[in-house]
Amino acid sequence: MFCPQCGTWNRAASAGCSRCGETLPELERAPFERPDEELTRLRRATGNRYRVHNRLGGGGMADVYLAEQVQLARRVVVKVLHPHLSRDPEIVERFRREAEAAAKLVHPHICSILDYGATDDVVFIVMPFLEGGSLADLIQKNGTVEPPRAAAVAAQVACALDYAHRRGVVHRDVKPDNVLFDEDGNAAITDFGIATARFHARLTATGRAMGTPHYMSPEQAMGKLVDGRSDIYAIGILLYESMLGFPPFDGADAFSVSYKQVHEAAVAPAQVNSRVPAPLSEIVMRCLAKSPAERFARGTELADALIAYLRTSTDDAVSYRAGVVARRGFLSPAR
Repeated sequence: MFCPQCGTWNRAASAGCSRCGETLPELERAPFERPDEELTRLRRATGNRYRVHNRLGGGGMADVYLAEQVQLARRVVVKVLHPHLSRDPEIVERFRREAEAAAKLVHPHICSILDYGATDDVVFIVMPFLEGGSLADLIQKNGTVEPPRAAAVAAQVACALDYAHRRGVVHRDVKPDNVLFDEDGNAAITDFGIATARFHARLTATGRAMGTPHYMSPEQAMGKLVDGRSDIYAIGILLYESMLGFPPFDGADAFSVSYKQVHEAAVAPAQVNSRVPAPLSEIVMRCLAKSPAERFARGTELADALIAYLRTSTDDAVSYRAGVVARRGFLSPAR
């Protein structure tokens, strides 16, 4: 069992914790199997601050666990760097930057960072648990997202990223997996793990592309320095995939996808599916311009275009209101 005091795994027959000596509660029956080692290490690292329940999923850099913040009795998510990556100083520093970059950003559509911790073998960050799942989950479940809903989500994300851009932070990995929903369906952007910020030195040499190839801007795919307009490009791809069920470029490997991002023009969404409204298709194609100068200059400019579409082209009052509230919230002096 796990020690309730320090989180160390002990054999069921043990009377006391092998690490801290705390008396262990009696069990009615022995557990069926020993839990995985990573979960054991995480419980030990978080001690009695968090009660870690189960693994929710994972990605290329980290696994994500559902937990409870004991003192406040609230559910949280603990994101844990993979053990083999925790031995790479550059990766650990990038992971720490996610916590630092996001902690400096206070916005209703940015997922906040609650805590950060590191031991010899565990590096983790703690975030609020958002019950609505991700945009990737929504696309996988329904195949596509209705254009008004997709436009409202993109407007919320665009306002959040504009806020980040004005503070020198470029996300560089905007994709459906990194857009989460609360229980009311409001979107929040998360995972600033490879964000570039003016208050950080560069960790990677020029010419090394970082991000997810299907959502990279041309300049990012070529390893060039990027600004907020690179995230605008990614929002365009996010919109494209939301409405059609697939991104504009695909290939056998990362290189072929990156090549297409740089050299091939996307087919307009309205040409792929006539049910996509022409005004929204035009917004997407402007986001996907190869030259940054031809895209929307700022996230708020993109949000305004999306809200204008919602106002004139749909009777979906909920989506229109979501976009407007995000835009007005961005303008509030309190933010």
